[in-house]
Amino acid sequence: MRGIAAFIFLLLLASAPAAAQAPLPHLREQGVARQLIVDGEPFLILGGELANSSASSLDYMAPIWPRLRALNLNTVLAPVSWELIEPEEGRFDFSLVDGMLREARRHDLRLVLLWFGSWKNSQSSYVPAWVKNDFTRFPRARAADGTAMEMLSPFAEANAEADARAFAALMRHLARSDSQRTVVMVQVENEVGMIPDARDHHPLAEAAFAEPVPAALVPSGQRRGSWHSQFGEAAEESFTAWHFARYVERVAAAGKAEHALPMFANAALPRPGRRPGEYPSGGPLPHLAAIWRAGAPSIDFLAPDIYYPNFVEWTRRYREAGQPLFIPEAGRAGAGEAPADALFAIGALNAIGFSPFSIDSPTEAELASLAEAYAGLRALSPLILSHQGRGTMTGLRPPRAFDGALDEADQSVTMGRWRLTARFVDPWTPREQQRIAEHGALAIQLGPDEFLVAGSGVTLTFAAAVGADRAGIESIWEGRYADGSWIPGRLLNGDESHQGRHLRLPPGRFGLQRVRLYRYR
Repeated sequence: MRGIAAFIFLLLLASAPAAAQAPLPHLREQGVARQLIVDGEPFLILGGELANSSASSLDYMAPIWPRLRALNLNTVLAPVSWELIEPEEGRFDFSLVDGMLREARRHDLRLVLLWFGSWKNSQSSYVPAWVKNDFTRFPRARAADGTAMEMLSPFAEANAEADARAFAALMRHLARSDSQRTVVMVQVENEVGMIPDARDHHPLAEAAFAEPVPAALVPSGQRRGSWHSQFGEAAEESFTAWHFARYVERVAAAGKAEHALPMFANAALPRPGRRPGEYPSGGPLPHLAAIWRAGAPSIDFLAPDIYYPNFVEWTRRYREAGQPLFIPEAGRAGAGEAPADALFAIGALNAIGFSPFSIDSPTEAELASLAEAYAGLRALSPLILSHQGRGTMTGLRPPRAFDGALDEADQSVTMGRWRLTARFVDPWTPREQQRIAEHGALAIQLGPDEFLVAGSGVTLTFAAAVGADRAGIESIWEGRYADGSWIPGRLLNGDESHQGRHLRLPPGRFGLQRVRLYRYR
């Protein structure tokens, strides 16, 4: 009996690590928000995406990991290219992936992996050499004049089959090697879309375009017709979106069957007035969101890569399309507007996270303001996550148009029984010394009469939302959060608040203040 008991004990001991694994990262609703859940708790991604080639060399990355940690990131977005994990058909090499997992854990960072499979920025530049050189088996898309393009056709079965097999192998490897849940999400492909034509003209595509619209895209009670009869001038882009979505679905579903992490697809955004094909046609854009949702149900959300000045406009469009918001590429790292963009997206739109591109490229000085803002947001993350989706948090920043024109007008928002008005031109700093496009704030209502405000270059005044009472400032404290607790600093009831007239976050540095209001008449 002692031998049997010892055997059972050893068996239980051997199975304990698997039983103790953290649950898989997943998405969960909270109010009107969808949150990323990691290790059973909501997680706010304060990220940065590596330059495209950085993750292809562990030696190159060795000195970069400590720099990323010093920037107060908690997540790194890193490409995994098909050609490097399957250099020969059927032979997989995950040494680069394992190296990234090891270094991310060593520096207390999470990963979002970007699958550079069939397409990267529309082109097929990261497919293996054995795919590139066999254009008979793996056909390319064709322009309207029949010219072959350097992009795999989404209509070829062999293309989708090979990509899905490789992606499934990657996810299977993660399921076996990432019990620590270092990888929290995966992007499937990168900025897919047809360019310079609105659709593929390969013979397989021509045959598909001649068929009726799929039943999934036809409203109930209507007959299936042609793409032109169903979508009019948008026929070619809608056709392209559907077939890209179906291809991406095949890849994503194969991966989720092995390791069911949250997955998203990202989009290259069009300039104003451009037609499909003048931008990557058929990508996961807001006006095509319904087609993508129908065609790729394994994709949890669509995400914008925002390199244009009209950040506020694009983030709102993705939220209005029914998408949880995540920005995998927010311009280039080092841009002065990045902290204000992050505060707006997280505060106003309940973003899952924010990530500037090429985070490993700028100098430490160029990234100083982002590092400071990320430090503040890391400390505030538990509070932010507890308020997401509940109507007790907002983000404020002056919006810019595509042409760069800045709207400096005051903005007002009602929170509970108070109306907050934000001014973005600082009253105490000479205008020529201000970078108003970099001003922004996040405000959280802590209680009926109390607010926490974080940011830079914003002045807030307060009024009663209803009734004739006047709003007074009982107190303003600057301070910080540490381990979830508020640590007060100076009381700012004098000159810093203009003797109780406003709350001011000076430009040029990230600040945190707590204000309590009262009513009088």
